[in-house]
Amino acid sequence: MKKRILAGAALVTLTGTAHGQSSVTLYGLIDAGLTYTNSQISGTGSGGHSNWQMTSGSVQYSRWGLRGAEDLGGGLKAIFILENGFNVNNGQLSSNNRLFNRQALVGLSAREYGTLTFGRQTDDMVDFVAPLSLTGTEYGGVHFAHPFDVDNLNDSFQINNSVKYQSPEYYGFKIGGLYGFSNQAGGFANNRAWSVGMSYVWGPLNFGAGYLHLNGAARTPGQVNTGGAVTDTTGSSLQGLLSPTAVPLGALAARQQTWGAGVNYTFGPAVAGFVYTQTNLTELFQTGFSTHFQNFEGNFRYALNPVVELSAAYTYSRAGGNAGSGSPHWNQVSAMADYSFSRRTDVYIQGTWQGLSASSNSPLGVAWINGVSAPSSTNNQVEATVGLRHRF
Repeated sequence: MKKRILAGAALVTLTGTAHGQSSVTLYGLIDAGLTYTNSQISGTGSGGHSNWQMTSGSVQYSRWGLRGAEDLGGGLKAIFILENGFNVNNGQLSSNNRLFNRQALVGLSAREYGTLTFGRQTDDMVDFVAPLSLTGTEYGGVHFAHPFDVDNLNDSFQINNSVKYQSPEYYGFKIGGLYGFSNQAGGFANNRAWSVGMSYVWGPLNFGAGYLHLNGAARTPGQVNTGGAVTDTTGSSLQGLLSPTAVPLGALAARQQTWGAGVNYTFGPAVAGFVYTQTNLTELFQTGFSTHFQNFEGNFRYALNPVVELSAAYTYSRAGGNAGSGSPHWNQVSAMADYSFSRRTDVYIQGTWQGLSASSNSPLGVAWINGVSAPSSTNNQVEATVGLRHRF
């Protein structure tokens, strides 16, 4: 009898040890608000109308996910992330026919050698440059994005079929790289992607840089590779502006090249930053022209006290190339105040003004704040949001 009791106790101990080596965490974020926008074009294309609406994810996209790790010994872990984005207003998925639209990855992580993962993942502009811009953080978010989010700092699209590596930090330096396969026989470069990035942290100074390259070699609807590296159709207002058909963003141009760098400097309760990005779009789908976007962002945030955070950003953006005479440029001013009830729950108020200067024959010449449902009928647009955010 004693042997049975001892054997049972040993089994329970071993089982508890095995379970202690693995972990699965359910996590998420819900962001809901009320948004006012002036001068929106209606669904019938009529003139500008004010719009009061309930919105989901005005600062950060609402999402839930599962994160897990298994200790394999010797500092090596097996890891996975499955993350879904959703609309809190109606409970719908934020992407059609895709359950884990934000991230779906599995890989290995080692303390000394870094992390190697496979699946649907973020690129290195998102990982290394976005955290230095207010659009890529909890202090500004969706409406603070640069026009059309063409540099993807607001993580409007992710990379399918991708292999990704991120190094551990060595003396403040960290590097990363990603390659997304086209998965097409006879079309190796048709809708593929690759990116690289690096960061350096030294005391109060934080620097990051990145590069993203997309190939959408097919520019006719019948040749679009819908199983390639970039297949999102919901995250880019630029796509809706240039192409009335729902084609993958990766096929929007023969080639898309985005690079950028940013720096943050912390002094006391304040953080000041500057970010520059440029995106080149070559032979845009169904439009016959090429263009490039440049964005210059200055940002600042200040912790007024432990529960109140203030932030603001100014962005100057311009488009060049043969995007029509009188190539457009934008001025955008954004501000936000946040009050935290706890580490997990806060309320915020934010606003963005965007002004445009462009000739009437430029297809890119619209004022359109990112995350707003329709462009303005004039050369400026304003949005203001009051929201509640909860993390779990």
